[in-house]
Amino acid sequence: MVVGSGATAVTLVPAMAETAAHVTMLQRSPSYIVSVPAKDPLADALRRVLPRRRADSAIRWLKALLMQGVYQLSKRRPELVKRLLKAGLRRQLPEGYDIDTHFTPAYNPWDQRMCAVPNGDLFKTINSGAASVVTDRIATFTETGLLLESGGELEADIVITATGLELLFLGGVDLSVDGAAVDVSNKLTYKGMMLEDVPNLAIAVGYTNASWTLKCDLTCQYVARLLNHMHRTGLRQCTPVNGDEDVERQPLLGLSSGYVQRSAHRFPKQGSRFPWQVHQSYLRDYRALTRSSLHDDAMVFSNPTPAAEPIAAAASA
Repeated sequence: MVVGSGATAVTLVPAMAETAAHVTMLQRSPSYIVSVPAKDPLADALRRVLPRRRADSAIRWLKALLMQGVYQLSKRRPELVKRLLKAGLRRQLPEGYDIDTHFTPAYNPWDQRMCAVPNGDLFKTINSGAASVVTDRIATFTETGLLLESGGELEADIVITATGLELLFLGGVDLSVDGAAVDVSNKLTYKGMMLEDVPNLAIAVGYTNASWTLKCDLTCQYVARLLNHMHRTGLRQCTPVNGDEDVERQPLLGLSSGYVQRSAHRFPKQGSRFPWQVHQSYLRDYRALTRSSLHDDAMVFSNPTPAAEPIAAAASA
């Protein structure tokens, strides 16, 4: 038995069903789950007709724009996207399957991340009878499995919990600037890759609606531009500083997922407008991080005098 309904659960169930007698996925509430091809035929075609570097660039842009289109449609026409998702489920699940109970969340598409199953493997496993989905709450564990709040019982030889994760910003590192502790939760993020009033620190805040590495690549390019600029000009420090008092502070990750909400108070914030706003858009970030100037009203370049020379400080100690 797998307890959960997120990406971990929907990945585990088909894999376990290959050798287990039967796998039950027990979920408190359903998630949006969509089938995607394990291999993209369009990507394979582009690699056959284009040089590798151009093909990779074209594939990256196609996938980024496709995901952005789906995301924007979900935000603007949620009921339409719900109908499209339900139609896809009807084609892949047994006739008469209770989709409303087991695969229809209470929230709108992309209020939380969608789960992708390669080649619909989860649905194929359900069709074969090797797996089943139960939507209920756990009352308690028993000697043979689980007692549900509805009064039903589920027998299980093994129970695997795939019920979410705990987000930890920067791995729990304690930041300080000139000996003063930095309260990360009160800081804004600059272009989604630096922290307000913290010099020479770059972070990676990826997309919640696309591949995380897309934003990481853009961040790396921007940091390289910063380092090259400071090397050429003889500067040693770049610090984002907010001088706009009208910028409103908002949660960094705009998702209603439980694991995001539980950790939101420990994370930095995004602002209500650029450059403090975190865009969930590869196109907008590409323009902001690769095509824009390094100089703006928020970025301060400096070459401060060290508080104490290392050798002199060691001698005095």
